Amino acid sequence: MSDETFPEIRDAVRRLCADFPGSYWQALDRDRTYPTEFVRALTEAGFLSVLIPEEFGGSGLGLGAATAILEEIHRSGCNGGACHAQMYTMGTLLKHGSAEQKAKYLPGVADGSLRLQAFGVTEPTAGTDTTRIRTFARREGDHYVVSGQKIWISRAEHSDLMVLLCRTTPREECARSSDGMSVLLVDMREAVGNGLTIRPIRTMLNHATTELFFDDLKVPVENLIGEEGKGFRYILSGMNAERILIAAECIGDAKFFIDRAAAYAKERSVFGRAIGSNQGIQFPIARAYVQMNAAALVVADAAAKFEAGQPCGTEANMAKMVASEASWFAADMCIQTHGGFGFAEEYDIERKFRETRLYQVAPISTNLILSHVGTHVLGMPKSF
Repeated sequence: MSDETFPEIRDAVRRLCADFPGSYWQALDRDRTYPTEFVRALTEAGFLSVLIPEEFGGSGLGLGAATAILEEIHRSGCNGGACHAQMYTMGTLLKHGSAEQKAKYLPGVADGSLRLQAFGVTEPTAGTDTTRIRTFARREGDHYVVSGQKIWISRAEHSDLMVLLCRTTPREECARSSDGMSVLLVDMREAVGNGLTIRPIRTMLNHATTELFFDDLKVPVENLIGEEGKGFRYILSGMNAERILIAAECIGDAKFFIDRAAAYAKERSVFGRAIGSNQGIQFPIARAYVQMNAAALVVADAAAKFEAGQPCGTEANMAKMVASEASWFAADMCIQTHGGFGFAEEYDIERKFRETRLYQVAPISTNLILSHVGTHVLGMPKSF
């Protein structure tokens, strides 16, 4: 994405991030601690409510502004993964919720008094075939009773509300495999200890991911978002925004690595000259720069289509794929440029290297992206 878009927003984000240098993130990383102060600062500055309409207390801006915010966060060496879902998870509620639900929850999400940044979709036995999820919600009077399991649910311990996808009709009883799934808004504050158990999963990076267990959790029927049985399409529409925004973070990561590698290549002297004077150092940096700029154009195109209300599933998938690959190439290049120093904690390269790897595998696999794009190119029916 061009640095010329939303210059005032970008400058404000950079100034905020300057208060959270590498030492802040390194300390959190050692103990796998949530960046509470950073999230609070973003909230108070209004950056996390940028997509919420003004009538509910947000800024009412488009996805382009949100991509600029997340890109600059990551270019500054910070990590938006701790709270980026506060930006887009509410989209399911905003687009498909009732007027009463929006009035009840969105103002709190906008001012940060309510955290809506848990997205309960993935299950251990379903993988990327979301139609095979088994978490089931049976209707009993004025409640749904939910039983099942979710995995790789990030920020569940740091969220007040969760958008949960579950089956309300068995798969075998549906005309299409994508039918029979519904979206419930779960109040985590009431659910934990009353049918919901959260189990943290320690991973190679500080990402606050968890496994969830539902044991006859009661959720009021009034917390059903949209129509029963149509939840799958609601979730897919929200995933387009998620993929585009995460792609923007990848562009920011790529710029971080290119900036760091270029600076180091000019400063590091071996055999009496800067290592950047050697083409063996120059060319990988240049290739990373080319790939980043090409990916940024794809991300910008996807964001523009999303803002215009146009179908953008294919573009969102392509943006996620090319941006994550560009950031991963840039990350590897930066490590190679720094040599042994790239593995030293104080340089922040190894931390960002691990964070970038996350976006290569989540939230959607490359094979699934290629399947979606491939059916588009061939003009065949999509499998999801």
